[in-house]
This record gives sequence, C-alpha cells and structure tokens, in this order.
Amino acid sequence: MREIVLDTETTGLDPFDGHRIVEIGCVELINRIPTGRVWHCHVNPERDVPYAAFEVHGLTTEFLRDKPRFADLADDMLAFIDSAMLVMHNAAFDFGFLNAELDRIARPLLGWDRVVDTLALARRRHPGAPCSLDALCKRYGIDLSEREKHSALLDCRLLARVYAELVGGHQARLDFAVAGGQGALLRTHALPVRVRPLLPRLTAAEIEAHRAFVASLGAGAVWLRY
Repeated sequence: MREIVLDTETTGLDPFDGHRIVEIGCVELINRIPTGRVWHCHVNPERDVPYAAFEVHGLTTEFLRDKPRFADLADDMLAFIDSAMLVMHNAAFDFGFLNAELDRIARPLLGWDRVVDTLALARRRHPGAPCSLDALCKRYGIDLSEREKHSALLDCRLLARVYAELVGGHQARLDFAVAGGQGALLRTHALPVRVRPLLPRLTAAEIEAHRAFVASLGAGAVWLRY
C-alpha cells in the first residue's frame, strides 16, 4: 500500500484571504514504512510573507523570491503523489491550500476521499489529550530536537513516525539506512507486545437493551455481520 505523508507551510491561515503555499514536503510510505523517497520544494508565493508566518517557519520574502511558482512545479508534485492516499495532520488546512493553488492554475482538485487526517485519528485514540504534532511526538518518544521551527519535510518525517504509532504502534524497531535517496531495511528487533486490559463500561441493563434492539432489526440487519 503506497501512501504519501504531506505537509505545507504557508503565508497565513486562509487561502481565501490571499495566503499562499511557501513550502511543500512529501514522504513516501509503502505499507506504512518510509521508503526514503521524498519530494520537497520551496515555493515563491508571489506575495510578501507576513512576520507572523516567518516566526512559524523562518522563510522570508527575500529567500522565496527566486524559488519556482506553484504553477511551475505542480506537475512534478502531482506525479509524485500520483493516486496514493495522502496522510496529513489537520488535513483540512493543507488540503484547502493545495486545492486553492490547483484551482488557481485550473487543474483538477484533490478529492477528500484520498485523505487520512492524523489529527482526527489522534483525537479518537487519545480523547481529551493534546494532539498537536509536538504533543504526539512527546507522547510516543519521538525526538524533536531538530524542530526549532516548522519545516514541511521535517514535519513529514516526524508525522510518518507518529502515523505508524496511531495505526497500531510499532511491534518491531525498524532501522533504515538512506543511500542515494533510497531507504534500506537493515534489521528488525522484536519488542514485547504490551497488553492493556480494557474493562467493560456498560451496565448489564444497557447490554440487555442493546441485544433487544438488535433483535428488533431482523435477520438481515447489518449489525449481525459483526
């Protein structure tokens, strides 16, 4: 299964308020494991970068002035992501900016049906807990020492590790060597599986009421398949 972890940095919060993408990062996963293939580009937003945005990602108007425009790199980016599922944290943000840029150059928009939102996954798995990328990295013991500012490619690499934890956690430690842009699996160390018993939260009356309700649905009820 091929997936692409994707992140953007922008000039602001709302593409419909004139804000643009300034950086795009993509990391390829096969069966949830990074392959070493990445796609990364800084983008000329064709406008100034507000100081508030600079404080987040450290990219200045001057630095971005000679970088390619989104229109110049769209085909290359689309070829890299191809038909893969797109894994994004707070996906509505990146998805909205990407589609705004694609719409601006009259290209087909991305479909929400190919999006995996790790923020939604995290909120379901850890209800009530902080679910920012920083918070999730700290929860899972992922090193944040390089993340002085937001960086699309670095954030993709961090999110790839967080995503692996959110969809089940590592039951093995995978070490990769990157040579010539390709990731090579070196070794796998088995780790003990931690089992946490879950106590039932329903009362006997609630369980019986549910059984009665399911019985009322008839023999063809979808619920009975599960």
